[in-house]
Amino acid sequence: MSRTRSQARRCAVQALYQWQLSGTDVAEVAAQILEEKDVKKVDSSYFRGLLSGVVKQVDKMDALLTPFLDRSIESLDPVELAIMRLGAYELQYNIEVPYRVVINEAVELAKTFGADQGHKYVNGVLDKLAVALRGAEVKQKRSSR
Repeated sequence: MSRTRSQARRCAVQALYQWQLSGTDVAEVAAQILEEKDVKKVDSSYFRGLLSGVVKQVDKMDALLTPFLDRSIESLDPVELAIMRLGAYELQYNIEVPYRVVINEAVELAKTFGADQGHKYVNGVLDKLAVALRGAEVKQKRSSR
């Protein structure tokens, strides 16, 4: 697992959270986040790809997540929503990244930034989404245990 990609995801969650709450232009948010970070430790092109991808596809990400939620998108914790949108995007579009990596990274982000037991909720939702989006990969991984 690439540390620079992990940092890119961490920055993307922070940027998405800020974008969700403030409605600030996403390019402005991205520039601000990268300015604050040690850019050598961040895969900045991966960060930009994740951030712009989630923002452009936000309605689609919400539609992918909704069937697996026990409440409305609007009532989700904003940090957990940012993490799940990011996870949904990676599961849908970054198929070169194994689904377990996507989920594990999201869980770690939820442990760092989310509510006390939020990581369990994030894990449950993204695990169900992974089965829906990447059924063959999930089935193969589970049968090889």
